[in-house]
Amino acid sequence: MKMPRGGRLFLATCLCSLFVLVLYFQSITKPEPGEKSDSRPGKSRRNPLQSLYNGDQQLELLAAQRSLSGRRELLEQECLSHTRKRRVLSPEDLKHLIVDDKHSLIYCYVPKVACTNWKRVLMVLTSEGRYTDPLSIPANEAHVAGNLRTLSEFSVQEINQRLRSYLKFIFVREPFERLVSAYRNKFTRSYNTAFHKRYGTKIIRRHRADPAREALEQGSDVSFQEFVQYLVDPRTQREEPFNEHWERVHTLCHPCLIHYDVVGKYETLEPDAQAVLQLAGVDGTLQFPTSGKSTRTDGNMAARFFKHISPFYQKKLFNLYRMDFLLFNYSTPEYLRT
Repeated sequence: MKMPRGGRLFLATCLCSLFVLVLYFQSITKPEPGEKSDSRPGKSRRNPLQSLYNGDQQLELLAAQRSLSGRRELLEQECLSHTRKRRVLSPEDLKHLIVDDKHSLIYCYVPKVACTNWKRVLMVLTSEGRYTDPLSIPANEAHVAGNLRTLSEFSVQEINQRLRSYLKFIFVREPFERLVSAYRNKFTRSYNTAFHKRYGTKIIRRHRADPAREALEQGSDVSFQEFVQYLVDPRTQREEPFNEHWERVHTLCHPCLIHYDVVGKYETLEPDAQAVLQLAGVDGTLQFPTSGKSTRTDGNMAARFFKHISPFYQKKLFNLYRMDFLLFNYSTPEYLRT
């Protein structure tokens, strides 16, 4: 007997709702102390999630874990305080979560927070010996789609199993320092012509009075003030989502829906990265690459960029990134005149 069209639609809707609800509850569940790790062939015997919650750590790791544990607890408290309406996850929401099945790791990458080096590290960990040195991997190769698997590529059952049993970690950064870093990289470097054409021309057309023809065609001289105006313009997000380089962390990684076991910070990148590698049991064979940049974007540099932004736009921009400040315990910058 054929099911009526309305019945089929109702059934499909129910199945879809069931998927996202199961995914939501699995993602926020903490592992049980005795929960067994996945025993698929080729997997690392040591489960980093069990190491974290069962206290299976060396003394130096325990010291690092105290601050990481405090961040995790603070994040949970802020989520409870500021998240009134809980939405559910779909596979589309999981595209930034990179999976390492061998070492039971899930990493949510955030652009401008050392994500190139983390991708290099994960390529080494998942390459079965093809790569041994993260810095030997070209930066552009680290970002090639398909070199690393994301959680969105798995079935519902596989997604839920990994969310329950893998160590999930994220690295964050002071929101405005990250934003200035993104602006400097994408709009002040001559080689980023794709960004100039894709975003720069639109920004200049909308937010510059009497733009020159060359600026409209090339989009290569966007000012920071014009970039800020573009971000707070309601039309921007109505037309399309933010680019990942300036999208908010809470939108990219959903920290109030996914229980991250480790919240690392760019400001303490080296010890936090070392703690993750220790939990994964690879710290003896692999070291996180250190940055050799001499002009790293810090608070002083961010202050210089914000100096010419009016209090009106400073306030609008802060409201836009407010949740990232709250969730990850970043203070309101002293240079803001809001």
